[in-house]
Amino acid sequence: MKTVPLAVRPVSKSGFAAFGDVVETQGAELRLINQGSTERFHDLASIDVLDEGGKAIVSLFRGQPFAPPIEITMMERHPLGSQLFYPVSDRPFLTVVAPDEGGRPGAPVAFFCPAGVGVNYAKNTWHHPLLSLEEVCDFIVVDRDGPGSNLEEYDYPDTRYRIDAVSG
Repeated sequence: MKTVPLAVRPVSKSGFAAFGDVVETQGAELRLINQGSTERFHDLASIDVLDEGGKAIVSLFRGQPFAPPIEITMMERHPLGSQLFYPVSDRPFLTVVAPDEGGRPGAPVAFFCPAGVGVNYAKNTWHHPLLSLEEVCDFIVVDRDGPGSNLEEYDYPDTRYRIDAVSG
């Protein structure tokens, strides 16, 4: 079994674009609503969940914290819908994604997401399950519920990827 170090890079809209949306208020369209008493950051992500009779649901996930070294041994994807994670807790987290290579995940790419920034994985994007950092972290999750098989998992057979350090 080969172990490959995996560098963590800061998340950015351009760097993450191949995998989905970065969900943040910076650069978002701002609308004042409720007679000017509320700021609305409009249309932050493309929710795509309607395939095969699906519907959008909102859940709260509570992620247990990870600390380096973090082994990346598997990936998952959701072929019928996008999946948005937005931290409610004021905590950073990691997102690890991979390009599709013939129906399997390629080499993973790790991104550091600071507090107040979320991600929306595009439909069919390979990603690692939730990786909270430092402390328990709650996330609002918008994803798909409905008929059909919407989860594929893949274990890397010969390579383990390892995150040895995390910096924001």
